[in-house]
Amino acid sequence: MSQTTIDEERNIAEGVDDEVVEGNRRVFEGWRFTAIAVAAGLYAAFHMAALTGLSISSLTGINLPFLPTFPMETWNFRIVHVAGALILGFLLYAPNAFPNDSTGETRTIGLLAMALAIPAILSLIVAFWFAFQINAGAQWNGMDATIKFRETWLFGAPLWLATFGGIALSWWHRRVRSGFAIPDMVLSVCAVSVAVYLVAIYGTLMRNSTGTPFAPIGISMAAVAGSALILEVTRRVAGLALVAISAVFLIYVFTGHYLPGFLNSPQIEWGRFFSQLYTDAGILGPTTAVSSTYIILFIIFAAFLQASKVGDYFVNFAFSLAGKARGGPAKVAIFASGLMGMINGTSAGNVVATGSLTIPLMNKVGYKKKTAGAIEAAASTGGQIVPPIMGAGAFIMAEITGIPYTDIAIAAIIPAVLYFVSVYFMVDFEAAKLGMKGMRADQIPSTRKLMKKIFLFIPIVILIVALFLGYSVIRAGVYATIAAVAVSWLTVNRMGPKKIAKAFEMGGIMSIQIITVCACAGIIVGVISLTGVGARFSSVLLDLASTSQLLALFFAMCISILLGMGMPTTAAYAVAASVVAPGLVQLGIGPLTAHFFVFYFAVLSAITPPVALASYAAAGISGSNPMETSVASFKIGIAAFIVPFMFFYNGAILMDGTWFEIIRAGITSIIGVYLLSGGVQGWFVLGRASTVTRVLLGLAALSLIEGGWLSDLIGIAFVAAAYAMHRFRDADTNASAPLSGGDEVSTS
Repeated sequence: MSQTTIDEERNIAEGVDDEVVEGNRRVFEGWRFTAIAVAAGLYAAFHMAALTGLSISSLTGINLPFLPTFPMETWNFRIVHVAGALILGFLLYAPNAFPNDSTGETRTIGLLAMALAIPAILSLIVAFWFAFQINAGAQWNGMDATIKFRETWLFGAPLWLATFGGIALSWWHRRVRSGFAIPDMVLSVCAVSVAVYLVAIYGTLMRNSTGTPFAPIGISMAAVAGSALILEVTRRVAGLALVAISAVFLIYVFTGHYLPGFLNSPQIEWGRFFSQLYTDAGILGPTTAVSSTYIILFIIFAAFLQASKVGDYFVNFAFSLAGKARGGPAKVAIFASGLMGMINGTSAGNVVATGSLTIPLMNKVGYKKKTAGAIEAAASTGGQIVPPIMGAGAFIMAEITGIPYTDIAIAAIIPAVLYFVSVYFMVDFEAAKLGMKGMRADQIPSTRKLMKKIFLFIPIVILIVALFLGYSVIRAGVYATIAAVAVSWLTVNRMGPKKIAKAFEMGGIMSIQIITVCACAGIIVGVISLTGVGARFSSVLLDLASTSQLLALFFAMCISILLGMGMPTTAAYAVAASVVAPGLVQLGIGPLTAHFFVFYFAVLSAITPPVALASYAAAGISGSNPMETSVASFKIGIAAFIVPFMFFYNGAILMDGTWFEIIRAGITSIIGVYLLSGGVQGWFVLGRASTVTRVLLGLAALSLIEGGWLSDLIGIAFVAAAYAMHRFRDADTNASAPLSGGDEVSTS
């Protein structure tokens, strides 16, 4: 066998960068494929141009009235940002299963949907008519009876009929996977209509009248339709969990005055509420602000890395470093998922991207199906807390708190290390208990050969260096994207015009889920801010803290996890930050600590039973029971549920203190998670541990993670007691336990 063939076989990560097609995504052919590809590519390129200030006019000096000029007005940019994701979402993602062939299509429903195209197009025409009138200087306010009549019956009523009728028909309509569905095309027109109207009306002083009698009724009617469209696309791309939570919050707006205690809220008239919902107090607020800038930019960056096959290299590199260790593929999952997950922005998406490779390999070396899925889920979830990108969570935190992004990224270093060190130890001890060995040298890529391509890390290095040199996040992201193109020319996967266009297309499609989810989270944030329920929740935390601060923190943890269940990371954090973080700040906890506390538990909701998206995605790949997998992933990530409490007791873990305090906190915490992993897995100093030893290890771990001098001494005492117990009373158990093989890596 030739050396070339051997090297090709060792490229076991091949295919990691292939585009994942969801089960309900349409797969177009011919002109339909070309149309969607162009639309998605232009959508991504529009954001890149807007964020960098580039346009045809600025490049050529030619002003064309029908092309956008940059920089765009902020609200207009966010409205177009959401509308574009809605259009692509409706055209690409089906609301139900596909029929096997054209005989299973529901053509009668398609004809009914064609009738709804009439009011949809009417609302769009009227929206343009309003825009031309306003541009010509027409006076516009909600108190004018003529304007109110036109907005209600010529714009709002047709828009509602088309929107709600189109959503209802889409649920029952079935169309082959390669074709456009008429109800979805109607809904796309409705999304354009909402955007045109809001851009026109917010171009006047009317944005300052939202929530008052002077606000045109059309704003409220457009917001109702826009919210319904956002909820429907979110259901298609992210499932029912976030939609259900959003629905509960919306119902609360109009029923809160009936509820007792801190849940009681003032009665709010629907028009007043919805006139404010589609503003920066809600849908166009912090979540959309971040998705329209940082998140879309880094999705495009990830798409360029994917198009240039850098993801393949990352995974192969991880295999070369960790493949020989006992339980090798599991440790590869930790490293590879951490690298991919920090850019990905969604735990479940990261599981699908890397788990399709690592989970079968883990099964092959001896891990049970549920354990293999759990390891991948825990590792992919951890990618969301890895700086500098943190799955876009760092950018949302910076937007909400006003804390500099670099401070957030630095503060995340020790907690991220603790998480992955803990997962590594858990995996290693599991492999030790099962007597596993690593992969053979001829089964993994050559480290020496891969080191020759170490330059493929240059885009990540440029991103990190640019951020810490003080460049803006946008500029750093653009430089990193350009670097991805440049380094591709040093490989066989050179990015020419076609591949660059493909990368923009992939970026546009990959962004749909996260953008619609952020917009949907904006609905919840809007309800919280406009009803004041967040402030009342803070008072509850203060009351609990008067009894016990630990009890208040535990309650905050439970609420953060509950709000995050079934939601992607960014949405989970945005919602929890609005409800929980203000209360923690009122307890006297610093804003950075409070938001990190909330962020970690929002992230961990992806592996927390009973609703654990990352675990369920991994179970789908491994073929294991979803609930058993989620319980196993919760166990593997157990240290992450303890570390956030230590933020409160030891600020040095978040880089708040002297260098000596930070280093001591880091070292003792790592030792602590090692002991905690040993206690949970029942493995200590190359042998199985008894129940008493495991309890002592757990107590030692908690003491050392806490980080105070007294707690460290107590922890050392517990370790000594555990070792003595292990040495003298567990000898028989240790003698019968399998030991590591010759090519395994010991973590002792």
